[in-house]
Amino acid sequence: MAKHTLLMEGPDAKGLIFHVTSVLFNNACNIHKQDEYVSPSGLFFMRTEFVSADNLDSEKVLSDLRKQVPNTDIKFTINPDRKKDIVLLCTKEHHCLSEILIRYAFEELNANVLAVVSNYNTLQPFVSKFGIPFHHISTEGKTREEHEAAVIKTLDIYNPELLILAKYMRILSPDFVSKYSNKIINIHHSFLPAFIGANPYKQAFERGVKVIGATAHFVNDELDEGPIIAQDTKEVDHRFSAKDMARDGRDVEKMVLIKALKLVLNDRVFIFGNRTIIL
Repeated sequence: MAKHTLLMEGPDAKGLIFHVTSVLFNNACNIHKQDEYVSPSGLFFMRTEFVSADNLDSEKVLSDLRKQVPNTDIKFTINPDRKKDIVLLCTKEHHCLSEILIRYAFEELNANVLAVVSNYNTLQPFVSKFGIPFHHISTEGKTREEHEAAVIKTLDIYNPELLILAKYMRILSPDFVSKYSNKIINIHHSFLPAFIGANPYKQAFERGVKVIGATAHFVNDELDEGPIIAQDTKEVDHRFSAKDMARDGRDVEKMVLIKALKLVLNDRVFIFGNRTIIL
C-alpha cells in the first residue's frame, strides 16, 4: 500500500468534500485522516491523508477531481509519502544546524539533507561527521549579487525542494527569494513582529521585556515579515542580561525551527496571502 496526501484550496462551495471523497473511493483509495477549514472570507482548505494500491495513477485522480470540480480557482495537489529534499544554509552558529542534523541522523525528519552551504567554514568539521557535503562560499571580495550567484550555482546541483536558513545571517535579495518562492524557511530570534532585524535580544533587553521568543517563517521580500509557521516564547525577568536572553533564546529558536520543519515536511502548511493555514 502507498500513502499520499491530497491538498485542496480555493473558494468554498457546496459538495466539495463529497466530490473529493467520492473520487478517492472510485479510485479504490481509503481515507485515513481529513481536516478542513473555511476562512471568514470564504476560502476552503482541506488536507486528506489516504492510502492506495502501489500503482495508483495520481494524474488520473487529479483529472477525475477536475471533472467533478471544474472551478479552476480550486487547486488540487497530491503528494506521495516520501522524504523531501532540503539544503541547509548557515553561518557560524551551530545550535539550529546541529539540532536538524542530529534529528536527521536519527530519522526524525521527513527529509533528505542533501548539503550544507555556508559563507564561513566554521561548521565544516561538524557537518563532515554526518557525511553530508559542505560548501563554503565566502563573501570576501564579492558583491551580494556575485555571492548569491555562486550560492545558486551550488544549489542547482541539488535542486532542493526547500531551503532552510539555519541561522544564515544574511539578507537575501528579491531575485534570490523569487527563484525559491515559498520554499525558503527562516528562523528569526524574536517573537515577530517585535524586534525585527539585527540584535533582537539587545533590543528586548533595553525594552525590559518579560518574554523572549522565536519565529519560524517563510521568506519574502520584506525583512522578517514572511508568513509565520511556528512561534514560541520563554519567560524572563529583570535578572536576565542580553547575554542570558540570547543563551536561552537559542534553545527556543532550535525547537521552533524543528516544529516548523515538521509541519512543512508533512504537507500541513498552506500559504494564504501573508499568513499560513496549518491543518
